[in-house]
Amino acid sequence: MKIHILGACGTFMGGLALLAHRAGHKVSGADQHTYPPMSTLLEKEGIILHEGYSEEPMHETPDLVIIGNALSRGNPAVEYALNAGLNFTSGPRWLGENYLRGRKVIAVAGTHGKTTTSSMLAWILEYAGLNPGFLIGGVPLNFNVSAREGSDYFVVEADEYDTAFFDKRSKFVHYRPQVAILNNLEYDHADIFADLTAIETQFHHLIRTIPGNGTIISNGADASLERVLARGCWSNLQRFSFDDKNDWQVEMLKPDASELRFSFRHEVLGTLAWDQCGRHNAMNACTAIAAAVAEGVPASTAIEALKTFKGVKRRLEMIAEARDIHVYDDFAHHPTAIRLTLEGLRRKVGNARILVALEPRSNTMRAGVHADELGPALMAADYVWLKTGEGIDWDPQVALAPLAGRCKIVTRVDDMLQQLQSSLNPGDHVIFMSNGGFEAAPHRLANFLMDS
Repeated sequence: MKIHILGACGTFMGGLALLAHRAGHKVSGADQHTYPPMSTLLEKEGIILHEGYSEEPMHETPDLVIIGNALSRGNPAVEYALNAGLNFTSGPRWLGENYLRGRKVIAVAGTHGKTTTSSMLAWILEYAGLNPGFLIGGVPLNFNVSAREGSDYFVVEADEYDTAFFDKRSKFVHYRPQVAILNNLEYDHADIFADLTAIETQFHHLIRTIPGNGTIISNGADASLERVLARGCWSNLQRFSFDDKNDWQVEMLKPDASELRFSFRHEVLGTLAWDQCGRHNAMNACTAIAAAVAEGVPASTAIEALKTFKGVKRRLEMIAEARDIHVYDDFAHHPTAIRLTLEGLRRKVGNARILVALEPRSNTMRAGVHADELGPALMAADYVWLKTGEGIDWDPQVALAPLAGRCKIVTRVDDMLQQLQSSLNPGDHVIFMSNGGFEAAPHRLANFLMDS
């Protein structure tokens, strides 16, 4: 089949292009900007990419056009596909109906932790010899790819964002998993969801797709998820948390979560000493182990696997260590994720200085939906630079008032980097937090340190 993908350089759609190509389809793609590393990876595979959304690549009439959810009516490629009567679908629907059917699907959902938990789970299954396929919204360092075809088992990061301009259901309703992880549920994606209840309804729809002999692994400490489950649950339900009242329990044997103990229904299964940190990663590990056990992996094997888990690109990824200064790149999109990441790093580094450069880039953060939570989320930092600019219609000074002057507001990345460079001391930990490119600021600081 000849498939043309619109929006091919995004993490999800690019991974989809790779899976379709390796399944034997002739794949081409287009994006507003074709950029590395995804463009390089796709072109290396022999996938032809087109810069911009011209109609010309579709003049040869592809058998199917897969349209990414970043595109909407008015886009010239979308308008041509509609006017020419081309066969079109969404990425999640194609994945669910043509690639996941017949596989043992494990879906990882939640406001936070999807990418890291999916990466942990894929590595556990790999370590257990099950050769899983996966499609993850990041790059697990144990694999260095975001998508792989694998064998019968398939791990998919199950996003609650909408499917396409013509399908406003959440992506995850298309995946029909046998095992579903529900990590947590908070208000996010203010551009498409009116309130938290609207997101809870989408999670309820996901639960309705899971078979009776399937398994749901849910955060027992999350009130929003409990409300979702109260609306109906027809599958084997297991809850996890730090609380021993739930089926799965994780205990932090060290304050920074670098050593953990796992139990199932009060039976201790084993301990884990690893390189990750933070309460959020302790929970991610617990649920990844639970999902692997649900698919028949011994708990001891799952725990053993995580001892060699390397992490995920842009999830508190240390990209440089020079002059006794550590530089991290972190994909931050929500105050809760920011807070948990910084608290975990604080417990790991003790009294060392933590300097944060933050770019509020997600639609929800730019809209100021969580502006009141931003200052408290940054309290573990010693100093914060916040980049503001067009589209920020809330007052950063007010939002960061809880920091009591331990912050600067900048409008240019160059100014921020200059101020950072003049402020650095040996022993500092510098973390760049953004779910965008941040004008390559993390790597620019890393290069400065290594060259000076």
